[in-house]
Amino acid sequence: MISVVVPVRDEERTVEPLYEQLDAALGPRDEPWEVVYVDDGSRDGTHEALTRLHESAPNVRVVRMRRNAGKAAALDAGFRVVEGDVVVTIDGDLQDDPAEIPLLLAKLDEGYDLVSGWKTHRNDPWTRRAPSRVFNGVTGLLSGVHLHDMNCGLKAFRVEVARDLELYGELHRFVPVLANDLGYRVTEVGVNHRPREHGRSRYGIERYTRGFMDLLTVSFMSRYRHRPLHLFGGLGLLLGLAGGGILVYLTIEKIFGEPIGKRPLLLLGILLVVIGIQFLSLGLVSELVTSQHRERMRAIEEHQSRLVDEILR
Repeated sequence: MISVVVPVRDEERTVEPLYEQLDAALGPRDEPWEVVYVDDGSRDGTHEALTRLHESAPNVRVVRMRRNAGKAAALDAGFRVVEGDVVVTIDGDLQDDPAEIPLLLAKLDEGYDLVSGWKTHRNDPWTRRAPSRVFNGVTGLLSGVHLHDMNCGLKAFRVEVARDLELYGELHRFVPVLANDLGYRVTEVGVNHRPREHGRSRYGIERYTRGFMDLLTVSFMSRYRHRPLHLFGGLGLLLGLAGGGILVYLTIEKIFGEPIGKRPLLLLGILLVVIGIQFLSLGLVSELVTSQHRERMRAIEEHQSRLVDEILR
């Protein structure tokens, strides 16, 4: 079964045409399919349009958020209720072409766990294309996952990937990176991209700023989640050695009679040593927190397994 998750916000005029296009793309296939619309706090008639669509189409399900929580939270809410073995995500603005979904599913059948769309000919203004290229390049450099279009809304992946993802903030931009970090096989295929006909884009400079902060979060969590001392300890040793070298140099000068009490280099050396010790301490505390978390999760798993054994008996 194929589950299509569509996050929408103020897309009253597109929800029904999108369903018709999804039906044209997935209806002829042998697999049953469903579409889960997630209304992310719409203020127009989107929910009423979705209600009418739900009443007329048995494979339409609607999740309504209490308020606008963002695309990541909307996708996460949709992932929790899907019933399919394969999950497809697509934006509700009709720029993503549902006719490309069979192409993604065919690539998925080759053994991949997540297939991301790549808008080879993007129909957006340069003010969105240029920052997007920078974003994709920096993300690939920091994460090691090199895709042309990291944030394409059109993706297909196995349901276990959707269950394992923890999406919040702007992390929907990094779904391929998160999946790769979990050990899943990730690839991309070129897809058609259409110009926007309804509504307006909500992307602005503030979203790129938040996205950059989340990129730092993803990079840290993927590389140092289970070994934070390697990051903080490495920085601490580097700064401490630099400060120690400066202090040794000044000590030698002092021995040979040079005054050092008023030299700014003395303050720099002391500052580097103090900051280095702080980084080392932060790394050790992070290691303690990480080990306690692992022990707690292991205890929870053991408790759950004992509970299951009792129920089975």
